[in-house]
Order: sequence, then structure tokens, then C-alpha cells
Amino acid sequence: MSEYHTPVLLGESIDLLDIQENGVYVDATFGGGGHSAEILRRLGPEGILLAFDKDADAFAHAPADARLHTVRNNFRYVHNFVRQAGYNEVDGIIADLGVSSHQFDTPERGFSFRFDAELDMRMNDRSELTAVTVLNTYTQENLEKIFRLYGEVEGSGRAAALICRARENSPIRTTGDLQEAIRPLLPRNAEHKFLAKIYQALRIEVNGEMRDLEGFLKGAAKALRCGGVLSVITYHSLEDRIVKNFFRAGNREGIAEKDPMGRTAVPWSVITRKPILPTEAEISANTRARSAKLRAARRTGSLTA
Repeated sequence: MSEYHTPVLLGESIDLLDIQENGVYVDATFGGGGHSAEILRRLGPEGILLAFDKDADAFAHAPADARLHTVRNNFRYVHNFVRQAGYNEVDGIIADLGVSSHQFDTPERGFSFRFDAELDMRMNDRSELTAVTVLNTYTQENLEKIFRLYGEVEGSGRAAALICRARENSPIRTTGDLQEAIRPLLPRNAEHKFLAKIYQALRIEVNGEMRDLEGFLKGAAKALRCGGVLSVITYHSLEDRIVKNFFRAGNREGIAEKDPMGRTAVPWSVITRKPILPTEAEISANTRARSAKLRAARRTGSLTA
């Protein structure tokens, strides 16, 4: 399992769930199964773990364990599938929002600029939108918006213009095609950092990650019992900001709404006032952990919808 993906902040994220032996838990992003394995290790024989992942490859590595129930679907529907599984509520939910090492390291998936491969980037091979489609059909204005909002790319407008100019001659289909199209923008000695932002923006757009995250956070609040814990690991500022705002106010904007009596209704009580970061030892052993942030909150009785 570790060859497929090395779990980040493993002990810290599971400790926050305070696993009860006979509890019902959700791993909303099964990935390589590392977090699920640790939850199963702490569960008793009557405990239950529901594991979600929309990537067909993920569950090929799932252990044969009667307590584990897998759901190949988007985690934004966590509440619906928890109910379908016969549970009104669960005791804890964990989500690791990072792309798995397996996805990055499989050339044909197109997630990494380390390989010259077709730009697919779909986490769910049943969806139709790919990075090739985005790069060759989106308007220059939309490409600029994606790069600016999802990648925080400096020079996002010029990057979009270069791509549109290049695709007039031939379609941009591979990682090599994309790199060649934006080569004039690549900063000397910082090419990888710039490309990482471009690839992050494309991946988020292809997979609808921000929309799905917002849907997941709303669904998690409905699926958790009062007192249950949601533990979330993020990897870039955009998704971390959304999680922080939901925990603070129950919505993406971070502005708490008031009921007709003027009372503030927030479904969360924040456990981690500041995010938990990986140790230097973990970053040294797994460089993909370096940008990780862990936040957790407890479901309160303030849910109104």
C-alpha cells in the first residue's frame, strides 16, 4: 500500500477522529488506503468504515476486510451514500485532498510534467472533460481565469494567450506540447514551480475540485452525528481557505449567517485553531507532504439545513 501512496499526517489526522471501536467512520478520499488502514487498525470487530474514491485504480489496493465498504463515487455525495448504506449518521470523517502518488507517477494519467504523455488529468475516467479539451476549446478569457483563480499563476493572461496562439498551429495534446507553448514564460531556475501552478489549475478545472469540496463539506455536516469530527488535509491555499471558512462560518465565504432571532448558527466547533503541519522528518521522508495542512472541527447542534 505504501508503494501506491504514502499517507500524509497519518497519526495526527486519525488521532483527531478519536476512533471508537464500534463506531462508523468515513474515509472520503481512499486513495492509496493508508488512512483507511489506520482507521481499520483502531476499529473493533463491530466497527464500520465507508471509503469513497472516484478513481477506479484506488480500490484495486483495498484490503479484504468485512468492516470496509467501498463506494466508487464522488465524495461530494457523502451524505447520500451514508444514508444508502443504512446509517443515519457517522462518528467521524477524514478527507485527504491531495492527488495520490500513484496518479502523479502514472505517465498516461497526464498529472505530471515529468513525463511526456497526453494531458488527461481525470481522476474519474467516466467523466468526459480532460485537460486536452480545456486547453484546446476554452476561450483565452476562461483559461486566464482558471490559471489566476486555481493556480494563482503570475502572468496568467500571457499564459492563456500563448496557449491560444500555439493551438492555432496544432492542438495541444501532451505535456510536451503545453511546456513548449508556454516556454517564453518559464522562469529560469524556477520552471518546475511555475509548471506546478499551471498543472494544478488544469487539474482543479478538469475534476471540478472546488465545487466538489464545497459539496463535500456541506454533506459532511449532514452525515456526522452531533459531536462527530471532520478531519481534512489540504495542499494549497485555495482549498485550505474554503475549509477554514466552512469551519468558521458554515459556508465558503466565511461569513456566519444569523437566524430570524439574530443568533449565529454555525454547524462546527473548531478543534485546530491553527492548522497542524507535517514535521521536518515527515517532509524529509515524503516531499509531497511539504504543503500539507490539517484542520479539524467537531459537528455541533447548530445545523439548520
